[in-house]
Order: sequence, then C-alpha cells, then structure tokens
Amino acid sequence: METIHRVFVGDSRELSAVADDSVELVVTSPPYPMIEMWDDLFADLDSSVADALESGDGREAFEAMHTQLDRVWDELERVLVDGGIACVNVGDATRSLDGSFRVYPNHARVLEAFESRGFDPLPDVLWRKPTNSAAKFMGSGTLPPNAYVTLEHEYVLVFRNGSDSRSFEPRADRRYEAAYFWEERNRWFTDVWTEVRGELQTLDLEDAAELRERSGAYPFEIPYRLICMYSTYGDTVLDPFWGTGTTTLAAMCAGRGSIGYELEEAFLEAFDRRIDDVPAMSRSIGWARLERHRSFVEEYRAEGSTLDYDAEYYDTSVVTKMERSIRFREVESIENVADGYRIEHEPLSDASE
Repeated sequence: METIHRVFVGDSRELSAVADDSVELVVTSPPYPMIEMWDDLFADLDSSVADALESGDGREAFEAMHTQLDRVWDELERVLVDGGIACVNVGDATRSLDGSFRVYPNHARVLEAFESRGFDPLPDVLWRKPTNSAAKFMGSGTLPPNAYVTLEHEYVLVFRNGSDSRSFEPRADRRYEAAYFWEERNRWFTDVWTEVRGELQTLDLEDAAELRERSGAYPFEIPYRLICMYSTYGDTVLDPFWGTGTTTLAAMCAGRGSIGYELEEAFLEAFDRRIDDVPAMSRSIGWARLERHRSFVEEYRAEGSTLDYDAEYYDTSVVTKMERSIRFREVESIENVADGYRIEHEPLSDASE
C-alpha cells in the first residue's frame, strides 16, 4: 500500500493546492485567539487585532482573530468530502485587558463557525493538559470570592461535513483492516481523555529557540487516535496548521496519506530530520497495540469472560466479529518527492512470531 504526504509552505486561508472534495479527515490545532503568544501572528493577518488589544477591547480582538480562522474553515468546507470528519483541537484563553480578567471561549466560537457552515457537531472530547505551575488558583489566592478556576483542559471538537455519514462498499478491506480493538474503542470513544498529556515537540535546529515558542503541539497520541477513529486505510488527512508535523507523523504511522500547510519553512526542515525514525516508530506502535490487547485478553479471561473470535492475521483472540480482520501497517520505505514524501506500507507481522 502506498501513501503520499505533501507539505506546503503557505497560508491556509487559501488551500490552493488542495482540490475540492479530496480530503476525508481534518485533524488540526489552530493558533488560539487571545493567547498572547499568537498576538503577533493575528496582528500580521489583520492590523485591527493590534489596535483592539492596544485599546483594551478584548471582545473586538477576539472576534477579529476568529474572523481570520473563519477563512480557513471556509476552505475546509470546500476540500472535505461529504460525510468527512473535522477534528479541531482548541483551548480557551484567560486574559486581563484594561484591568479586567475573563475567559475567552474559543471552543464555543469555533463550534458556532462550523455549524454555520453546514457541519453537524458530534460529541467532543476533553483532554487534560499539564498546568504551567503547581499553583491551582488565580486571583485572590485562598480567600473567597475572587479566585478563578485554572484551565487544565482542551477540547477536541468533532464535526461531520453534512448530515450523512460516509458510505463504503460491503466488506471493504481498507475499512475492516483498519478496525480498532474493542477495548480501544471503549477507551478512545469516551468524552474525557485523562491519560494523554501535552508535550513540546523536539526541534533540532540552530534557530530552534524562536520556533520552539510556537510549537507547543498536542501529543502524538491525540492525532493518532483521531486518525484511527475517523478514517480508513488510504484516506487523506489534512492539517492546515501543520506546525511540527505531528498530524503527518501520525498519519504515516497509521497508514493514511496527509496534506499539511505551514507558514514557517523552518518547521519542514526540522521534520526532515525526524523522517528516518518513522519506520521503526510505526512498527513499535503496532506491536505495542498488539501487546496491550493481549494483556487485555488475559485479564478478560481471568475475570471469567470468554472470547469467541480469533484474529485472522495475529495470534490473539478478539471480542467482536468486526475485529477479526484487524491488520496493522508498518512503513517499509520513504521516498522524497515534490512537496513531500511517498511511503510504502507493508502489513505488520506479529511481534510474537
């Protein structure tokens, strides 16, 4: 199986290299309006942002920033297939302007923007991120009533493009082989993820200090899960806010193609230095999922439960019929092509063999 991964240096408000109805899944994390590290970016896109911040008008700045993101959402509506899924990781912001502290609900504004474009909201996910400080209070410390709750979570907002789900031919191999284990389904499709943590991606660059300030990427586990949950083998995953390439890395390991858009070319240079690790990474991820499943099977049987089905490609039992065809993919070879990479995937052999 072959997948293509393309990365473009450009402005995602115009995804000119992406054709209409050519993407099955979007997994992305945009810059968060009203988070200070993104002020300069939004001000470069719209000078009214800087004017509003300088005058202390948080509401106007918030809306002006989201207006720029709205142009990206317009493009997602164009390139995403009918029934395709968009997953947007976003956090709310807290900020003091003109002497007043408040929260700016980015997740609510993004939800409104997608729904107004004909997307159907689906149940979202909360995941807990580490705080920057051991202190759990803001405002008046331990004295009521003027302390504030510390934001320790982000949202993964999930949308379907239109009201109808994607359809597939009966017993489509690319869908059944991309199935997940029963216990993975129970863990992934819950609305609160407590076992994943935010992380700063490693950048091997001479000028990494400046780039690192805007590379507080979500952990690999989040896009990897979302790709497994909402796409099949051979699908194309788009990340219009590519950053350190975490979504593309997850797509490579998951046997999906990908497209990324990024303003800073230096991020692509950093990613090139990580690409040689992808084959081993894809292999270890598949084996780890198998070993976790085998541990689950042992515990399941120890509790007195029985499993009536066996996997077709691996030496393990499974809970449901739909799991029998699970077949992981590993990266066999990577070739540099124009604007990205061509990858050959092979079925993952059983680590116990």
